[in-house]
Amino acid sequence: MTQRTHEDAPQDAAGRPVARWLPGAVLGAVLGVLRALPWAVVTLCIVLAVLAPALAPFNPVASANAPLLPLWSEGHPMGTDSLGRDQLSRLLYGLRPMIFVSLGAVGLALLVGGAYGVVSGVQGGRIDWALMRAVDVFMSFPIILAAILVLAALGPSMLNLTIAVALSQFPIFARLARALAAGEAARDYVLAARAVGYAPLRIMVAEVLPNIVRPLMVQATSVVALAALTAAALSYLGLGVRPPAPDLGFMVREGQELIFLAPEQALLPGLLIAVFALAVSFCGDQLADERTRPGGLT
Repeated sequence: MTQRTHEDAPQDAAGRPVARWLPGAVLGAVLGVLRALPWAVVTLCIVLAVLAPALAPFNPVASANAPLLPLWSEGHPMGTDSLGRDQLSRLLYGLRPMIFVSLGAVGLALLVGGAYGVVSGVQGGRIDWALMRAVDVFMSFPIILAAILVLAALGPSMLNLTIAVALSQFPIFARLARALAAGEAARDYVLAARAVGYAPLRIMVAEVLPNIVRPLMVQATSVVALAALTAAALSYLGLGVRPPAPDLGFMVREGQELIFLAPEQALLPGLLIAVFALAVSFCGDQLADERTRPGGLT
């Protein structure tokens, strides 16, 4: 009797074994759905945040004079909080600070940190050493502590929260951009640009930057999850949007006082934070995999 080996099993286009009991087309469809699911979740969260004023059934700061209604109550499917405010409306509006702050903070950190790192990597020498030592000193402080100090100085608001979160993510992009730019600066096309007398700014913008944008964008997608968690943590500490404006982090703080009486008051906003952060993280992982895969992103 001939013994079947692992190589005899059916394989997909990448040469990986496919379960015999699951047709390849079905498996491919399932994997495609699973890969698209994080992107769908992120898109849905952003759409809900943008359209919150149109979708929310009630004013999120107005009381319905019916505190702590349970889930699936008539007219209030997500119940009400301890002050009688509609929980569904507050969840929809609460998405806005977390999503807008995380996206804005990552964009700002990418812009400033990327420029900082490119200057350091291309210039090299003492300039590189001084700029990177400054980043090392900044990274010696805990991220949350640095953000708290910024908010304590500027005061709690969505704009200041965005600045604080961006400052906490700045070293990530500065170090990555510096490493990428230093690698590009040693390539022949950059050396040729230096030889013909191109100004340093032109070399950075026209030669180096276009070749490191994609890796920075992949990193930015992954960092959005960290920025969202940082924003939620700061809001939990009362350093985010000023009450009574809804914010998921602060809603968790308010709900924890009722965790045994009405656990959904803390669990629902906490679940939204976790779902968004996980979905964005999975999207970043997919982009990173595409970048390292032959023929993928470069």
